Amino acid sequence: MSRDRDVPEDDAGLRVGPPVDHAVGMPATRSIARHTMRQMGAVRTARVLGRINQPHGFDCPGCAWPEPDHETGRPGFKHLEFCENGAKAVAEEATRRTVERDFFARHPVAELHQRSEHWLSQQGRLTEPMHLAPGADHYVPIAWEDAFALIADELRALDSPDEALFYTSGRTSNEAAFLYQLLVRCFGTNNLPDCSNMCHESSGSALVETIGIGKGSVTVNDLVAADLIIVAGQNPGTNHPRMLTTLEQAKEQGARIMTINPLPEAGLQRFDNPQRLRGLTGHGTPLTDLFLQLRLGGDLALFQALNRLLLDADAADPDAGIVDHAFLRDHCEGTEALRDHLADLSWPDVERATGLTRDQIDEALAMILPARRIVVCWAMGLTQHRDAVATIREVVNFLLLRGNIGRKGAGLCPVRGHSNVQGDRTMGIWEKPDPGFLDRQEATFGVPMPRAHGHDVVDSIRALRDGRARVLFAVGGNFASATPDTEVTEAALRRARLTVQVSTKLNRSHTVTGRQALILPTLGRTDRDLGPDGQPRFVTVEDSMSVVHASRGRLAPPSESLRSEVEIVAGLARALFGPDGGPGDGGGDGDGGGPRVGGGLREGVGLGEGGRRAAAAAAVPWEALAADYGRIRDRIEAVVPGFERFNERAAWPGGFVLPHGPRDARRFDTPSGRARLTVNALEPLECPPGRLLLQSLRSHDQYNTTVYGLDDRYRGISGGRRVVFVHPDDLAELGLADGQQVDLVSEWRDGRERRADGFRLVAYPTARGCAAAYYPETNPLVPLDSTARTSNTPTSKAIVVRLEP
Repeated sequence: MSRDRDVPEDDAGLRVGPPVDHAVGMPATRSIARHTMRQMGAVRTARVLGRINQPHGFDCPGCAWPEPDHETGRPGFKHLEFCENGAKAVAEEATRRTVERDFFARHPVAELHQRSEHWLSQQGRLTEPMHLAPGADHYVPIAWEDAFALIADELRALDSPDEALFYTSGRTSNEAAFLYQLLVRCFGTNNLPDCSNMCHESSGSALVETIGIGKGSVTVNDLVAADLIIVAGQNPGTNHPRMLTTLEQAKEQGARIMTINPLPEAGLQRFDNPQRLRGLTGHGTPLTDLFLQLRLGGDLALFQALNRLLLDADAADPDAGIVDHAFLRDHCEGTEALRDHLADLSWPDVERATGLTRDQIDEALAMILPARRIVVCWAMGLTQHRDAVATIREVVNFLLLRGNIGRKGAGLCPVRGHSNVQGDRTMGIWEKPDPGFLDRQEATFGVPMPRAHGHDVVDSIRALRDGRARVLFAVGGNFASATPDTEVTEAALRRARLTVQVSTKLNRSHTVTGRQALILPTLGRTDRDLGPDGQPRFVTVEDSMSVVHASRGRLAPPSESLRSEVEIVAGLARALFGPDGGPGDGGGDGDGGGPRVGGGLREGVGLGEGGRRAAAAAAVPWEALAADYGRIRDRIEAVVPGFERFNERAAWPGGFVLPHGPRDARRFDTPSGRARLTVNALEPLECPPGRLLLQSLRSHDQYNTTVYGLDDRYRGISGGRRVVFVHPDDLAELGLADGQQVDLVSEWRDGRERRADGFRLVAYPTARGCAAAYYPETNPLVPLDSTARTSNTPTSKAIVVRLEP
């Protein structure tokens, strides 16, 4: 029997204290104990924590930071491999709390919609499929096969496959992601929006263009071997805490660390390693050697200034080896165009865009010049801006100029968020698929693959808003809360005929529904996954540095009704295409009169091809693939480069590393075969008088849209979340005071005001002219059409706002 968890939902208990200058240590240890004991109890906690990120254990459902020592071939890891937020993520999933049918009988959807994300997540694990019928107020139970039939009927009723959207979050396994994209393309569309569209899409866009692959070029060992590590627009202490251990190891090997960020972050100031005595006693390792407090959006100007200074220093002393001319000559193109462009760089523009003085930039240069091996790490602070792609291209320029790609201890390090978000893309979760991938998939399965590009997240919302999409099927994630322009997004979702959420726990997306809705509960990373023969199965994931390894859940699932994501995808495929190789409902001979599945009239594709696609899809052995994940891995091996002997290598302790041309052989799969230095226009962001640039960020008590609690220990916040951090001098100039209540109002060129009400001002040492507040509370302020050029990523780190008392 489920019961409602009584947790605070408002900010009545909000308290504000000073931020701290160190991270982890005993406070983190106590926090882990408090969260895990409350959710799992002592015995379950002991069983689970020792298996996180270990060989023959399970991959943490939190971030994608890699495990250490994957290159050494050692049979196991010597340390506990989880952080505070990872332990919270596991506790949330492995909780003993459950949400059953009586819960939904007590709570109408309209009431649930008024609850906070925190309250919803605290209710526990979902236990059986639930259906919200047209016009109904409550979800009610539905049998699995009836749920699949309902979805299949709605999909068949569409005029075109492109009227359906298939969303994916980063926690989906490689096996589930591969089978999911196969189902979607067998249906006849490339509408595969995913969470990458909102986070590192800008990184992928820039890296594919410049080095020929959309992944970072370093390993953990490269960071440890670096002379200089630049951490730009990233807060590892909250978002990727295990990275702090790697940074500590690098410092011990002599590396220096430069931090570029609008806010000082505790985790980058001092790391108190809880697996060392000195860390537990508060005598940790100072990390940052130079902190550049940058104005929001100023990273492009800063890296252009550094590149200009490197070129100037090289011209002044050609024999000093400042620029790697041999590397540029043998492996790159675009050097002269970049040199000519930067010769006209305006220093007033640089200072206005960055908020830094020339002396501060020169201090950074003085740290860079003696460093031969440099790694640049970044996250959302670089990717969620109008000029995000240009900024990351400029970071690539910075590393290419000195030959710092394809060299040990040097390279590009985009730090991914969710634990398999990179693997999802590798498995084909992308609205703009590579033609070669589609060719190999056609050859493997005999199913014609759609070639027209599909919708990303922003375009999916537009399609729902405009009536061009009518079904949303989401595997994981929290689409309604993770996306921008909340009012527009929620209205768009409510226009759908059907919304389907494959989930482990309740979230906002279960309360923002189409005409009818389904909740399909699934196994989590910690859950034991048994095959038809009763034997345990494992899945695989890819971390932020291209390492693929197995994940094996060990806990008994919270309900016998749960199915794995693979089984859910296969169940829908059977309902959609027909079981055992037979035709789907509607029959037909594949010549215009066959099933409507895959038979859209998009771009001249006639019903004949749609019928042939449906017939071929029916022949895919969906049931056999779902029964034995090794068979899925065999198909992945045939379709995805780098997965040779996949089943064998997946069983290796620590997994295996995927090939990476720039890192492994300085091979660049660009059209010219060379790495590209690029010219990027500098257009400083303008903020009108009396306004601030707002960035959204996470508290220390959340991961993405999942809120574990109402505290942010490092920033001095407890008991609430509706706060906005503003520099004391900016408060004085605006005539406002610390502790005052304000509404946030965003302004954009469409002339429409977007509001988020009831925030407490917190005087905080952020960059002048900038402010920060937590998401998803601030997502209503992000205009749907305010996106990064090229990548179409929402600009959640650069919102022009005014503060209304």
